[in-house]
Amino acid sequence: MKKSTIFLGLILLMTACKNGSKNDFVLPTSTGNTNGILVVTKAINWDGIIGDEIRSVFGEHQVGLPQPETLLSVSQIDPAGFKLVRNGKAILFVKKGQKDTIQVEKNRYAAPQIIIKATAKDEKGVVNLIKNRGKEIIKLFKNEDIKFIQSIFNKEKVDCSKLKTLQNLGVTLTIPKRYRLVDDTGDFLWLRQRLKSGIARGDGTNNILIYTLPLENEETVVDNITAIRDTIGKKHIPGSKEGMYMITEQAYTPFTSETTINGMRVYETRGKWEVKNDFMAGPFLNYTMVDKENNRLIVFEGFTYAPSVNKRDFIFELEAIAKSIKKNK
Repeated sequence: MKKSTIFLGLILLMTACKNGSKNDFVLPTSTGNTNGILVVTKAINWDGIIGDEIRSVFGEHQVGLPQPETLLSVSQIDPAGFKLVRNGKAILFVKKGQKDTIQVEKNRYAAPQIIIKATAKDEKGVVNLIKNRGKEIIKLFKNEDIKFIQSIFNKEKVDCSKLKTLQNLGVTLTIPKRYRLVDDTGDFLWLRQRLKSGIARGDGTNNILIYTLPLENEETVVDNITAIRDTIGKKHIPGSKEGMYMITEQAYTPFTSETTINGMRVYETRGKWEVKNDFMAGPFLNYTMVDKENNRLIVFEGFTYAPSVNKRDFIFELEAIAKSIKKNK
């Protein structure tokens, strides 16, 4: 009887380990920073044209930041040493194989984890694969980081039902509780988080703005994004003295692209802000969402003030919050 019980227990344990829905209960927690990937490839590849192409594609500068910062932080390890670091959160295998392919595997050795295997027949093929599909690979890594950050924020988040503007707009977002209310008029919402670590005078902030505008002409939405945010800045984001308020930095042209968030057509704009007649400045991220059903635009903007430190990860946090927005049913 006892042997039968032990045997049955072993079967159940083996079944649980093989069942994908149970993996989260047995896998160790992954390691690694947001926006960072580990490249697994031989040193001869890393020091040659394959490594050069990886550094070129993944080392592209993030648009809209005051100082040059790469899209992803990249480190490398030889396949012989991979077992020591296989619990990494984001891993890219680059190697030669039978055919040109990109394969994605999740939660293989740890959770959450994404492993991408980029394979080609020869060295030239690997280089072309990274060159032609590098942006696709970056997007896969970035999307997993977004989900990871959102899952953390979801554990302790702001109660959207207590914010008048979100209730009037009929939307919800996953916003961490460390963001404090600055203003909530019912038409305009401003939340702010104080940043301390690494900030020059301890006065850095991450900020969230949410508001709505009538949808007058869908064809001119992109052309008016800068003018709209300057109007909002003058009305709602004052400087330290009269005549000072937030505007789009005039020396830098923002970059706008089109995407979708939870079924809504969205224009993403990255650029730099400054305070008129003052020296404060920093990066911003603007999502102008076309809500045709209600004949309106919903605008989410995040902006960072963090003098003397890198700002990529602060902006990425704001991106994760923005991409959690959903319209109430």
